[in-house]
Amino acid sequence: MLITPGSLLATITTPEDLRKLDKSRLPQVADELRQFIIDDVSVFGGHFGASLGVVELTVALHYVFNTPDDQLVWDVGHQAYGHKILTGRREKFHTNRFYKGLSGFPKRKESEYDSFGVGHSSTSISAALGMAVASQLQGNSQRNHIAVIGDGALTAGEAFEGMNHAGATDSNLLIVLNDNCMSIDPNVGALREYLTDITTSQTYNRVKDEVWNLLGKMDKLGKTAQELVSQVQSGIKSSLLEQSNLFESLNLRYFGPIDGHDIDHLVSVLDDMKHIPGPKLLHVLTVKGKGYAPAEKDQTKWHAPGLFDKVTGVIQKKIYDTPQAPKYQDVFGNTLVELAEKNPRIVGVTPAMPSGSSMNIMMKAMPKRAFDVGIAEQHAVTFSAGMATQGEVVFCNIYSTFMQRAYDQVIHDVCIQELPVIFCLDRAGFAGADGPTHHGAYDLAYMRCIPNMIVAAPMNEQELRNMMFTAQSDTIQQGKQAFTIRYPRGEGVMPNWRTPLEQQIVGKGRMIADGEEVAILTIGHIGNYAVEATRMLAKEGIKPAHFDMRYVKPLDEALLHQIFSRFDRVLTVEDGCVMGGFGSAVLEFMADHGYMARVKRLGIPDAVIEHGEQIELHHECGFDPQGIADAVRQLLFTGRTVTI
Repeated sequence: MLITPGSLLATITTPEDLRKLDKSRLPQVADELRQFIIDDVSVFGGHFGASLGVVELTVALHYVFNTPDDQLVWDVGHQAYGHKILTGRREKFHTNRFYKGLSGFPKRKESEYDSFGVGHSSTSISAALGMAVASQLQGNSQRNHIAVIGDGALTAGEAFEGMNHAGATDSNLLIVLNDNCMSIDPNVGALREYLTDITTSQTYNRVKDEVWNLLGKMDKLGKTAQELVSQVQSGIKSSLLEQSNLFESLNLRYFGPIDGHDIDHLVSVLDDMKHIPGPKLLHVLTVKGKGYAPAEKDQTKWHAPGLFDKVTGVIQKKIYDTPQAPKYQDVFGNTLVELAEKNPRIVGVTPAMPSGSSMNIMMKAMPKRAFDVGIAEQHAVTFSAGMATQGEVVFCNIYSTFMQRAYDQVIHDVCIQELPVIFCLDRAGFAGADGPTHHGAYDLAYMRCIPNMIVAAPMNEQELRNMMFTAQSDTIQQGKQAFTIRYPRGEGVMPNWRTPLEQQIVGKGRMIADGEEVAILTIGHIGNYAVEATRMLAKEGIKPAHFDMRYVKPLDEALLHQIFSRFDRVLTVEDGCVMGGFGSAVLEFMADHGYMARVKRLGIPDAVIEHGEQIELHHECGFDPQGIADAVRQLLFTGRTVTI
């Protein structure tokens, strides 16, 4: 089913087509673009509210600026659907986030209009500033560079670092602050309060009106925008003495706030700002989910709602005949509350993902003991370390891919100081349709090489609960080691998952099934694929042994001695990178202890794996059940003479 665009949108293949239109027709373009997004996402899924909120801004930016020569950087990229549709990808947009289809985020390899690949937040200002400085070095100082960043992404340290640098340059950089008081969940922190003060301040609104009224008289006065800016600058600063301006203090010329849904005014303002030299910031107020009432009402729910009926607003839910296993994130969230009810020292920390990680369960049950610190992974880790120095038992819950952003803090602030922070890494392995910027491919490798670190991965919900129970125990908390537990996105395998909590022996694996000739060693949820593979092989008379190792660090060396003493063919399986990961750890053990065996490693190869359903990506990389079975056969029969 292809989505039919409106009559005017159908004529727009590139922004050049858009710029041929009279300004009076832009509201119709915005209406048709918004409807196209609603029609498409309701049928094919994807991120929703963020793109609806910037429809008018998207149209205005491409209308005013000469993209792709003028370079437009979208922060995170959740809001870039309208951008993609206007830049030659409308007819393929139904493939968005599907295997081998369009990426859900701006991507340099996909289009010349995607000037910078994104997916992680708060990179836009630094990237656009780098482009602007490079343009200056190349003698193209008139080229425009625009970073569109949300108020949620602005909470991250990198955004402030970028603004701090930008203010010390004369680069041609425009920062558009898309302020909707939301990221995925409602924004938190002092910056949110500051922006609210700006939007309600009579001083700022008076300055806004005075500035834009004056700029609007440009033609009558016969002066350029540059000349006018120098005239109004002192007036702006004197007015701002009544209420200090964060952005002006960083030497960024601040304009706004303005209505981000008034496309006529947006075009006028952007056209004026295009001629103002130097670094500047335009504060635009938008509504996430604008134009679709259910999305405006519940912005978190409609960030990425899945498929829905666009008329009734009813989100489609799968109906099952039998009880289903829960999502790992929900097991984490509920188990954390269960543990915290018994242990008053337990606290929870998450960087802006309370609903995605299910930390919101504890935030609701124990609001004073659970902390959303904003999009600030580095701060989340060091904040956790600070609490740990005072004897708090800290569960720091971060998506695996975002933990990469706080790696220095894990080493420097936690492990070197021997602090027992518990890291729960959600979305480990393939994240699915979000693609390579969100895959948790590297955590096993980058965590296991750090001293004073335990690294574990549960095969099912019961093991996740027991690992959490073990990590918060006095034995571990007094042992001066951090504890990493990584688990995937999606459902587990146990409908009846509320099992009694049991403390594990750290570094102790288990045998799932005994067998002959080949030993399969797995880590984490992917071990369930090995169970399925052994069932397939049993029908052929092949009976490999299967071991769930549970811990990558420390490895169960006693169990590995038994395995290598019995088996000369070993298969390791992980849903992480094969370079430096679990399989590498097993090879290191084998080499260190003088064993000789044929070892084959399955996992994520040394390549960027694109987006798709998890099972599609597992199959592509060869560690789905069929891939595991094929690897066992290869170990058994390659190089062996078969007598018929």
